[in-house]
Amino acid sequence: MPATALAPHQLRLTVDPATLGFATTAELQDLPLPWIGQERAQAAAQFGLGLHQPDYHLFVLGEVGSGRASLMRQAMQAAAAERAVPPDLCYLHNFDTPDRPRALRLPAGQGRQLRQGLADMAKNLQADIPKRLAAADFKAEAERIEKAWQTQEAEAFAVLDAFAEARQFRLSRDGGQMVFTLTGPKGQPLTEAEARALPRERRAEIDAAEHALRTEIARFLEATRPLERTRDDALAALRRQTIKPLVEHALHDIRQGLRKQIKDTVKLTHWLDQVEHAVLGDIDLFEPLDAERGGDRGSDQGADAEDDRKDALDDLLARCQVNLVVDNHGRTTAPVVVEDNPTQRTLFGSIEHGSDADTVQADHTSIHAGSLLTAHGGFILLHLHDLAAEEGLWQRLRRFLRCGRLQIEEGGGGPSHAPGGAAALQPEPVDVDVKIVLIGSVDEYYALQDADPDAARRFRVKVDFSDHFAATPATHHATAILVAQVCKKRGLPHFGPDAVALLLEQTHREADDQRRQSARFAHTEALAIESAALCKAHGGTLVQAADVQAALAARTLRHNQPEEELHDSITEGERLISLAGAITGQINAMTQIDLGDYRFGFPVRITARTFAGQEGLLNIEREVDMSGPIHDKGVLILHSYLTALFSHVAPLALNASIVFEQEYSGVEGDSASCAELYALLSSLSGLPLRQGIAVTGALNQHGEVLPVGGINEKIEGWFRACATAGLDGTQGVLIPARNQRHLMLDRSVLDAVERGLFHVYTMGHVSEGIALLTGEASGMSPAELLQAQADELAGGAATVEDTVMQRAEVTLRAYRRACQVAGCARRGRGVRGR
Repeated sequence: MPATALAPHQLRLTVDPATLGFATTAELQDLPLPWIGQERAQAAAQFGLGLHQPDYHLFVLGEVGSGRASLMRQAMQAAAAERAVPPDLCYLHNFDTPDRPRALRLPAGQGRQLRQGLADMAKNLQADIPKRLAAADFKAEAERIEKAWQTQEAEAFAVLDAFAEARQFRLSRDGGQMVFTLTGPKGQPLTEAEARALPRERRAEIDAAEHALRTEIARFLEATRPLERTRDDALAALRRQTIKPLVEHALHDIRQGLRKQIKDTVKLTHWLDQVEHAVLGDIDLFEPLDAERGGDRGSDQGADAEDDRKDALDDLLARCQVNLVVDNHGRTTAPVVVEDNPTQRTLFGSIEHGSDADTVQADHTSIHAGSLLTAHGGFILLHLHDLAAEEGLWQRLRRFLRCGRLQIEEGGGGPSHAPGGAAALQPEPVDVDVKIVLIGSVDEYYALQDADPDAARRFRVKVDFSDHFAATPATHHATAILVAQVCKKRGLPHFGPDAVALLLEQTHREADDQRRQSARFAHTEALAIESAALCKAHGGTLVQAADVQAALAARTLRHNQPEEELHDSITEGERLISLAGAITGQINAMTQIDLGDYRFGFPVRITARTFAGQEGLLNIEREVDMSGPIHDKGVLILHSYLTALFSHVAPLALNASIVFEQEYSGVEGDSASCAELYALLSSLSGLPLRQGIAVTGALNQHGEVLPVGGINEKIEGWFRACATAGLDGTQGVLIPARNQRHLMLDRSVLDAVERGLFHVYTMGHVSEGIALLTGEASGMSPAELLQAQADELAGGAATVEDTVMQRAEVTLRAYRRACQVAGCARRGRGVRGR
């Protein structure tokens, strides 16, 4: 069967704008965007997001640009709308163990209410307590207690004073200290000189009297200290009795505001009781120091004492405040968190230390929640690649997945001590109910399965986004909706149906398939943005097909400098490529060069030489380590097919070499194996090959031609080389028939084919291609080989004469005879040598 020439309409899928059913995409902008071609992934996502069970987290597979993240956010938001709003999370000072702050969950919105209530209470108490303590009834009772103490103390002092006076001492008090002075006969104070002038006997009497007075003073102090304590206790009790109603009333209002039943009611009640006890225990801190209590207000000592009081009061009130780390006030659904920068701090939370002079301080107000706590009751989206970027982050997430409890640690990392020698805070761990959606590539997913099966089993829902999908009118319509929403979201001019049709054709081009579309809609969105920009640049209000075509051309121009340089090397004669005529043992193959952001095709010359010998097929690229394993495999398959093809000419006596001419960067892939076979057959048969037809295709051990990748770029690369030199109607390409559905060629190629200046041929078996290239019958088709075998068994002559197969066979037999003769000569020389 000869190679088949394809008609222009077979070289590209053309989308008819009239079938799209809209005048502009503005008609579609308010329609919901479906999961285009991702029904399998959508079903898996809905199942996983709706299943409220542990270890059913989601692992999303797919390539960048497939819409996996945006579609998963959309699905997460829909699932979150079906869940209740989760509670707030607060951290409270632990009055019993200050370095272990307590966690408290409150219904959504009540955390803010509790925080505000306690803040208001602190503000009100600072204003109300001094006023209440300055009230007349309080002062009167305080004065009564003070006077009762003063009376008792005065009576005791009068006895002491009389004791001193009887021994000729004058007793006085100075700043709380007892001062006594020796007096003379007339009661006047004696100077030190006068005292020394007294007789020795008198001085001894005075010393004994002084000793007795000191003893009596000690008894006085022992007797009056309990009186002072009784006074102080009575005043403190009076203060508590006076202030307690204020504190109880404030806390009662807070409790009443939180009457809704919560899980941590007992914990909150106990903590509020501790707040009351702490405030009543330090009522003095609410009273500004007066001169009597703090010294002269104008002095440095008095100012320092007042500053110390204010600092102590601030510390007390800070201990009574609420740190609301997760505030769900105003929410109507469960949270959906997208963590684009996962670190120890952002994911698990942190404790930030404040600096006060030379000390480093941290308390319950220093605790900050991470995104896992924020997402409690809902969903969080993470990228596996980001988690692996920070050392230890994935390991900590694994531990969290295993236990479901989270403890915020110093610095957001592993267990450590606080800086500056301060004791490390250890906030109370909390249970976290969150559904993790982890995004990664296919390779990352299976690497995780192999390397960490324990963590992998936590992600039991696999959401697999396909790179491409079967195209239908429904998927074309859905893609048009996507374009409409891009226009609406980014404020772009809308698209006409002809422009959308070209965008759709480009999705087929990216998938290399007339029946399937590429799922990488990020590329479609980018092309839409670029087309709209060109439309606006020339003052257009509706994007047309010409704008899309211009955007594609501009994109190519931004990326194709390496392609231009390679094609210039052909034009300038630096790279040897024959575009016409026929040459023996030489053929043009088509290769693809992938730069990551741009792919293009480029021709390469393959030559083959054959000789009599015993070494078989030599792949020169392989010998110099310039070929990859897939190319080496293709050459070995070629060798196997060639050996089987001529198995009746046994043993083969062949030396053959194949080389990619002027190729210096290495060769990979098996798409040139058909071209390599044809070059060998040409060399063996002596039949020249048409140089105007470039070949691509892999073959199996039975000579069947297999499809190859990058078919469009390869054809267009050869077409460009021919068009630059001038098309003469003899040029074309020979490709696998199984690649026909993958053709989405540029319209310039279609135009040339339609005018008869270029041709695209397909082949299903290598025999079809060699016949086209040589103009002779191949004699290699399965039917011809079977007939030849039948004739040989019947003892008749071959029915196929003057074929490529027969010519090659004649050469191989000649090679065998030459080797046999050379072998006899060597043996003969060996005998003579002996």
